[in-house]
Amino acid sequence: MRDQGEVQAGQKVLIIGAAGAVGSFAVQLAKAFGAQVTGVCSTTQVDLVRSIGADDVIDYTREDVTDGTRHWDLIIDTAGRRTLSQLRRALTPRGTLVIVGGEGGGRWMGGFTRNLRAPVLSRFVGQRLRMLASKENQEDLQTLGELIQAGKLTPRIGRTYPLGEVPEAIRALEAGDTRGKIVITV
Repeated sequence: MRDQGEVQAGQKVLIIGAAGAVGSFAVQLAKAFGAQVTGVCSTTQVDLVRSIGADDVIDYTREDVTDGTRHWDLIIDTAGRRTLSQLRRALTPRGTLVIVGGEGGGRWMGGFTRNLRAPVLSRFVGQRLRMLASKENQEDLQTLGELIQAGKLTPRIGRTYPLGEVPEAIRALEAGDTRGKIVITV
């Protein structure tokens, strides 16, 4: 996240999907790097997002974060439901958007249309529009380990399933019915 978003202390960061597995890490990482973090989630997840360090929490069922009334230096979108134009409206003129994952479905591109359009559009606007392509490396793993040891990063376990209940776990994940990571025990 720091590499793609180039998080700096004092930046205003919006994390859409802040209660999810990736979003909950993004909130904690942005806070660890000194950002002012706003998390976006549903009504039932507001307390969770606040508990992992978000300075402000927006319930997407009650407020549209892309209406253009507020602006962020960095937006990390893990939810995939908003268009590039909507997301750009919420960015500062020189802000950065990082798209994590696809937006689901998609006739031709399998849900990655935004991901492919973002870097092309980025060449013509002042904002940096990127997709996250993660690749683990020793330095990042070392940083994560240090943050975990310092208590600044805590994996959130949503629910544990035995190996025989993997189909149920997948259904819960697809339904968005999870709070944190799903763990499969063997």
